[in-house]
Amino acid sequence: MSETTTHSTPYVPPAVWTPPASSGGTFANINRPVAGATHERELPVGKHPLQLYSLGTPNGQKVTIMLEELLALGHAGAEYDAWLIKIGEGEQFSSGFVDINPNSKIPALSDHGVQPPLRVFESGSILVYLAEKFGALLPTEPRARTETLNWLFWQMGSAPFVGGGFGHFYAYAPEKLQYPIDRYAMETKRQLDVLDRQLAEHRYVAGDEYTIADIAIWPWYGCMVLGELYDAAEFLSVHEYRNVRRWADELMARPAVQRGRRVNRVRGKPEEQVAERHSAADLD
Repeated sequence: MSETTTHSTPYVPPAVWTPPASSGGTFANINRPVAGATHERELPVGKHPLQLYSLGTPNGQKVTIMLEELLALGHAGAEYDAWLIKIGEGEQFSSGFVDINPNSKIPALSDHGVQPPLRVFESGSILVYLAEKFGALLPTEPRARTETLNWLFWQMGSAPFVGGGFGHFYAYAPEKLQYPIDRYAMETKRQLDVLDRQLAEHRYVAGDEYTIADIAIWPWYGCMVLGELYDAAEFLSVHEYRNVRRWADELMARPAVQRGRRVNRVRGKPEEQVAERHSAADLD
């Protein structure tokens, strides 16, 4: 059970909210209530049509895993340049990045194979775009396609409760507060149970075929049961989700997953870190 924090003066919301001088906690230096660029800076462009601007967070890993899976399937057109965006330093607020993602979140993709270059932002949108561009990892049969998209959008809608909710209050907030930790731990475990029940009946999330649904969900929920997210495996009793663990282990063994999760990575063991990727040799 998380530790209770007692406040002598409960917070009463004012009639009109104004930003605090400092919100404290991790990432407080880049939090702000407005959008748009803070500085001028063009994004670099490499030799491949696909230009990825990202960081190796769970959302960033989705796209690099997808690209490595496409390359493993023989789609040479999926070769890409991956450029590091240091979100802790506010690089996502450069004018160049805002041009391809007005929401200033990683990952963002620019496809220079079409003119003018086509911007694609939001990780789920990027997965669908790449799947349709290369005709892979997204079924075309209506029922299977719909089920895959069901689970893709389940992840997109659910993971913010895990990251911005549980992860923030458990790992990053300036003080531990029982109410939000309990609230988001309960929701995170409910989501893991949803996934565990689905995987009890299917090899992969959307059925018997490996799809973009697995690629989207694994960096969040797979890594959580593998003990790689927020150092919260014991706290959340992730051993209870045996089917999720079986699936997580199977995906971890995939060479393309192992390669993709190293790209744009700046934490962990040195041999796992590939800040930029411009050819397969960067990972070999």
